[in-house]
Amino acid sequence: MRMILATLLLGHGVAHVVGFAVPWKLVTSTEVPYRTTVAGGLIDIGPTGVRLVGILWLLVALAFVSVSVGVLQHGTSWYREAFAIVMVSLVLCTLGWPESRPGVVANLLILLLLIAGSVLGWYPGV
Repeated sequence: MRMILATLLLGHGVAHVVGFAVPWKLVTSTEVPYRTTVAGGLIDIGPTGVRLVGILWLLVALAFVSVSVGVLQHGTSWYREAFAIVMVSLVLCTLGWPESRPGVVANLLILLLLIAGSVLGWYPGV
């Protein structure tokens, strides 16, 4: 089960890089267009604001990769870190709505695995 969770965490982390690359105009995407608004276009934060949010996406991406490694190495604090980073990711996905809908689904799946794993004893030592 750890391998599945680690793979999901890693994949979700890689997906977060788009939230950095588009605002910084490193890539263009029809699925995730460049905008200066967040929360489904409700709030305009301007080009500087969207770049700052992009940095948050990158930091969360790196955190997901780090937690994925922690899961595979049977680290001691990965569970709490995973739970926290999923919550931060949900906030970012809310800001990136509607393009980030798949991210919300991924976060909910990861949360389900974390909670079920804790209840069912899939992650000994956590």
